[in-house]
Amino acid sequence: MSHQHVLSAPQAPAKPLRRDAQRNRDAIVAAARKAFAEQGLDASLEGVAREAGVAIGTVYRHFPRRLDLVEELFTAKFTDLLAAAEEAAAMDDAWEGFCSYLEKLCELQACDRAFNDLVSARLPVHALGRGMFERTKERVAQIFRNAQEQGVLRDDVTPEDIAFVIWSQVGIIQATRAVAPNAWRRHLHLLLDAFRAECAHELPEPALTPQQFAQTLTTLECPEEECRECRDEA
Repeated sequence: MSHQHVLSAPQAPAKPLRRDAQRNRDAIVAAARKAFAEQGLDASLEGVAREAGVAIGTVYRHFPRRLDLVEELFTAKFTDLLAAAEEAAAMDDAWEGFCSYLEKLCELQACDRAFNDLVSARLPVHALGRGMFERTKERVAQIFRNAQEQGVLRDDVTPEDIAFVIWSQVGIIQATRAVAPNAWRRHLHLLLDAFRAECAHELPEPALTPQQFAQTLTTLECPEEECRECRDEA
């Protein structure tokens, strides 16, 4: 995709808000963070407005599109994920690096339903910063190379296989959230054992190619103008 990414594009300094306007914006962000974490990307913007004590028009004045609010909320988390990937790629113990990155990714999924929605590609990737996504992808590829060069990660695993971890964790997290909120850790470590080179057996199907992976994401993504998660509520 050739879209200019949102998160890393240079922008002119914003004019400071009046004190009351800043107070409203802060209240909207706080209410949205709570609502999105609990309800996912389907969280009602009207509910956010009520929780923040403002009119729905005030929400739209600060965040004209739902994606504007999503970006405000999740820039920091995607920055944390990129930092975790960079740290993992630099570790001397490549298996520790591989495990620590996946642990961080799944932890972010587990504590926030909207982030869980985002990493499972329910919104277009470019909406949250194509540049940041590409940098994280490069670090993940390095994590894989390090682990395979050290002989701790099975040779037939590819970065595209990480998608299976993400997609499976979506279901585990949703199913166990209310009764065993940390069950995802057991599931993750069962998967990690399967990634170990010493446990490798021949697999019945080849890995997804990068092209197949991209096509799969296309089926999971939703057009911004058609999807409820991606559009402003009327």
